[in-house]
Amino acid sequence: MNVVSHATAALAEEAGRMCPLDYTYAPNVFARAPDFSAETVYVVGGLYGNAAALAEIETMVTAESGRIEIVFNGDFHWFDAEPDWFDEIERGVASYRALRGNVETEIARDGDIGAGCGCAYPPSVSGDVVSRSNEIITLLQATMPAPARARLRTLPMHVVAQVGDLRVGIVHGDAAALAGWRFAHDELDNPKRRGWLADIQDAAQVDVFACTHTCLAALRDFDLPGGRLTVINNGAAGMPNFSRSRFGVITRIAKTPSPHAPIYGIKRDGIHIDALAVNYDSDAFLGRFLTRWPHGSPAYESYNARIANGPDHSLQQAQP
Repeated sequence: MNVVSHATAALAEEAGRMCPLDYTYAPNVFARAPDFSAETVYVVGGLYGNAAALAEIETMVTAESGRIEIVFNGDFHWFDAEPDWFDEIERGVASYRALRGNVETEIARDGDIGAGCGCAYPPSVSGDVVSRSNEIITLLQATMPAPARARLRTLPMHVVAQVGDLRVGIVHGDAAALAGWRFAHDELDNPKRRGWLADIQDAAQVDVFACTHTCLAALRDFDLPGGRLTVINNGAAGMPNFSRSRFGVITRIAKTPSPHAPIYGIKRDGIHIDALAVNYDSDAFLGRFLTRWPHGSPAYESYNARIANGPDHSLQQAQP
């Protein structure tokens, strides 16, 4: 099966598991002139409405020099299902370059196509989690004002950046679908994916893919028949990424070393590709979260434990 037909196959029929056809694209869409170039790129995936994390990222950028771009690669909304909170995130992200994730795509739709939250969850995710995510997206959609819906519809699904000699494809999911899961840490470690990685590298003509969506961080570097391919998944900027931790993670791709100590990273072709910790005010975020999503609410049941103590994911699983 080729890369396009892989992407267009629905993961399941029910809402929250299907991958809508309008989420898919051919990997060769990346074989184009760069949309922008920069000396440093911060890729911020999965902010999930965390205003404290947004403030911390903006502070981190002040330590940088040269031409810097911040790219929000989707799911910057999620927990912010109240008007003032939603507006705060919308205004903050609108100042920067942004892609739409499944959250932004689904809350901006005019009608219900049966995609639910649009996460395209794989079978390994329980039905309860899927149902709760569908509830959250409904509540979030009821919160957003019409002007925001119109703006979110205009956001692209992918961009290509030039950083030094490297071409970087920035996506929400993977190289063929907005909600694709093939850049998840376990999928990247699956030997059966090597052929697919070689195919998308040849079609896309990029050196690095930077993604999010799966909500668990990973960095992998592959030696493929067509050359080297690096995939970095920042997991979540607005939630903890590792067990017994409370910091978010973003991706930094730059010509110069980071002024912030990387959690892990590699250097290739003169470019630094790093995962950086976002040490936001976790108590402030947790307090705001609990005010909007008290015990028994769908977001509490799915995310409170992670926000307080981190997910079942280790640094060893993430780093190359």
